[in-house]
Amino acid sequence: MEDSHWPRASSWLARADRSASLQVVGVPSSRASISGSRADKCPGALRSRLRRFSTFDGETGVDLGDVAVFDHGDWPVADLGAVEMIEEVQRLAEGLDDRGLTLFIGGDNAITRPLVRASGPLGETGVITFDAHHDVRTLAGGPSNGTPIRGLIEDGLPGRHVTQLGIHSFANSAAYRRYCDQQGISVVTMADIDRTGIGSAVENALANISTRRIHVDVDIDVLDRAFAPACPGSRPGGMTVRQLATAVRMVVADERVTSVDFVELDPDRDIDGLTLDALATVFLAAVSGFAERSRR
Repeated sequence: MEDSHWPRASSWLARADRSASLQVVGVPSSRASISGSRADKCPGALRSRLRRFSTFDGETGVDLGDVAVFDHGDWPVADLGAVEMIEEVQRLAEGLDDRGLTLFIGGDNAITRPLVRASGPLGETGVITFDAHHDVRTLAGGPSNGTPIRGLIEDGLPGRHVTQLGIHSFANSAAYRRYCDQQGISVVTMADIDRTGIGSAVENALANISTRRIHVDVDIDVLDRAFAPACPGSRPGGMTVRQLATAVRMVVADERVTSVDFVELDPDRDIDGLTLDALATVFLAAVSGFAERSRR
C-alpha cells in the first residue's frame, strides 16, 4: 500500500527534470572483470531496490525530495569488449552536460578510467577511491577492472592527484604497493582509518588534493564482506556501511566533486539483497551530500 507521506527513493529517481543539476547514468559493463561477474545487472537492480528506501535523511535533516534529478537510463555498453567499452563510455560521458554532479551506476571498475578522462584535463583532475584494492595491475593483458588507476597514470594523471581510502590487508601485492609509492599515490589503509576515524580520513583526503575537480570511485568491495557478499573482490576487515556512507556524504559535499561512480556489485551473487541495500544507502548518502552544498 502506497503512503503519500512516505515518498520512496525509487519514485524520486524516476523524475524526469531535464534541467536538474544532479544527473544519474547507468553504465552496465562487466566484460572487463577479472573474476566472472554480472555487474552489468546492477543499475537496474539498484533502481528497483530504492523502492525500499525513503527520501528523508533523518540523520542530517535533508529531504532528497527537494533535490531535482534526471536519470538518463543505461548506456548501451553491456555487450562491448573492454577496449570498445572504454572508448564508448568516454565518448558518451564527454557528451553529457556539465551540470553539477553526475552519479554513474556501474558496472565494473573498468568504467572509472574513461569517466575520469572525460571529466576534463588530467592535470586538473583529482581522484579519490574507496576500494579494497589499488587497481594498478599492469596493462600487459589489456584493460580490466583491476587496471583503471594504472591506466590513468599512464594516460597522464599525476599520481599525487590520487588518494585511495580503505585499502585492505591481503588484497594487494607488495609490487603494486611499491608502484603506488613510486607514483606518489596517497594510500590510506583500513588500519589508518581505524586509528584516525573515517571523518578525519576524509578531511585529510580532500585537503591532500588541490585540483579544480575531483572524481570519486566507490568500489563497493571496500566494505567488509559481511555487508557485501555480492562483490567478487570483497574481503573480511573492510568498512562498515555506516563508515562508507558517512565518507561518501562528506566527500560529495565538496563542490569540487563533479562525478562519482559506484561499481563492482553483481546482483546474481547477492544474499537477500544485502549488498544492494548497502549500495542504495551509500548512493543516497551521496545525494544527501550534494544537497548539503546548497545549505552552506
